[in-house]
Amino acid sequence: MVEGNEAGGRGHALVTGASSGIGAAIVRHLLAEGWAVTGVARREARFDHPAYCAITADLSEPAGCGKVLAEAKGVTAFVHAAGFLATGRLGELDHAAAAGMWKLHVEAAERLANGLLPGFAPGGRIVLIGSRTATGSAGRSQYAATKAALVAMARSWAIELAPSGITANVVAPAATETAMLSDPARGAVTPRLPPIGRYIQPDEVAGAVAFLLAPGAAAITGQVLTICGGSSL
Repeated sequence: MVEGNEAGGRGHALVTGASSGIGAAIVRHLLAEGWAVTGVARREARFDHPAYCAITADLSEPAGCGKVLAEAKGVTAFVHAAGFLATGRLGELDHAAAAGMWKLHVEAAERLANGLLPGFAPGGRIVLIGSRTATGSAGRSQYAATKAALVAMARSWAIELAPSGITANVVAPAATETAMLSDPARGAVTPRLPPIGRYIQPDEVAGAVAFLLAPGAAAITGQVLTICGGSSL
């Protein structure tokens, strides 16, 4: 059983996708800000910090989500950063890949948030990592659909949870400089360089997540914070 560590004075955050990329950046940022963090990933995500605990689980399976809910106690914030990208144009879509993305991006978020909510008090936080492509992107329709579903889910939860003082938001980055940029699964769909002339950095996404978890963001709920370097202009 993983309990909230007393070293985390800000609260206890459960972060999925903690082994790499945006998820790992979020873990590092929150630990530096004084949070206790439980990191979840398919392979053990190691961080040398007294306020950090790891859970190894495959969140694309109900049993993996069940393991997390059984082991993580005292959670006050849930950040869902686990994900992967599979591409394909209409007429060549891989339905198995679509099902895999839906299970990891959407179903896992739903199962974990649903199981964690009974332990949340006023001030609880839910942040889902979406994508700028949620509004549509050629060659990424299946991925975009799962990220659009996260927006709909977070906005619905925000309406339900507002009276209890719990917020739900989405952070939606454009192309971020992680291993996913060079993933062969992208196929011919190449990342677009934002107008600022560089890719978004994982630490920049982590900073936005930390802001939404902070007390000063208590009135922000049901929103999509897009970090795109001007790509949406």
